[in-house]
Amino acid sequence: MYLTTDTKEFRASNAFANLRVAAVAAAVVALVLTGCGDGKKSDKASQTAAKVNKEEITVHQINFVLQHQQGLKPEQAEAAGKQVLERLIEQELAVQKAQELKIDRDPRVVQQIEAAKREIISRAYVERIGDAIAKPTNDEIAKYYNEKPALFKDRRIYSLQEVAIEARREQFAQIREKLQNSKNMTDFAEFLKANDIKFTGNQAVRAAEQLPLAGLDAISRMKDGDSAISQTPAGLTVLFLVGSRSQPVDEEHARPAIEAFLTNQRKSEMVQKDLKGLRDAAKIEYVGKFAEGAASAAAASSAATLAPTAHEAPASAALNASDISKGMGLK
Repeated sequence: MYLTTDTKEFRASNAFANLRVAAVAAAVVALVLTGCGDGKKSDKASQTAAKVNKEEITVHQINFVLQHQQGLKPEQAEAAGKQVLERLIEQELAVQKAQELKIDRDPRVVQQIEAAKREIISRAYVERIGDAIAKPTNDEIAKYYNEKPALFKDRRIYSLQEVAIEARREQFAQIREKLQNSKNMTDFAEFLKANDIKFTGNQAVRAAEQLPLAGLDAISRMKDGDSAISQTPAGLTVLFLVGSRSQPVDEEHARPAIEAFLTNQRKSEMVQKDLKGLRDAAKIEYVGKFAEGAASAAAASSAATLAPTAHEAPASAALNASDISKGMGLK
């Protein structure tokens, strides 16, 4: 989109989905435990789902996999648990054979294992920092709702046409003038063709939350039939607002998304502050070719790369497609 700017996005709360997955996982645990014995066996035995040669696959391993499967329904629990178990058996067989062949000692494999370990540990630390974040108050949620009318009470669904034009700077004035005088995009496109100006076009229907947050206010001020033009490295981009329709979201339905966004925003800020403090307190020495420009590179790096909740790019996560149809009660 022509107004795209790096912005923090926010995602609607997945609390209900997580609760449902947890419930399904618990159901699978119960099912597996029921089939594991008569209660007289040890707790260790009751947690064993299968034995592969001398190694055991436990219910906890199945549970862990199921917790990461979104959209699983309770009635699918038993079948899902069995499928996961079969995959774990195949995985264990592959691991045992790899160990037999000493693949686990391959330098490349060891390096990958260490990299994954570091990633998991560092993210766990970041998540622990975020656990201390206080939830936003009702007043803070209401304030954000009122400050973003284009996302909520004045929310619209936009039908947009975008034209990316390859043009030289000396052609800009002519193109802008023709755009102002064109009746529609077809008329404007014919002008570009006639003047051998290369362009590509696309059309889409986008809800307010699917547009870049930095440009949403400007787009929300456009009326049906309006157009906007912006400069790009390759030339110009023209945006036509073909039409729009109102589809507001009241504060009650927007509350979960706003609460999630404000919480995630605070987590990101705290993580960045904490990592900056760690950097300042640490003795970091760049060596060799990495010493050149190290200061500027360090300043440009963002602690948000470790944060699980801070993202840059589209503003769509305010109310994503799933939220619109489910969490926000819209059709």
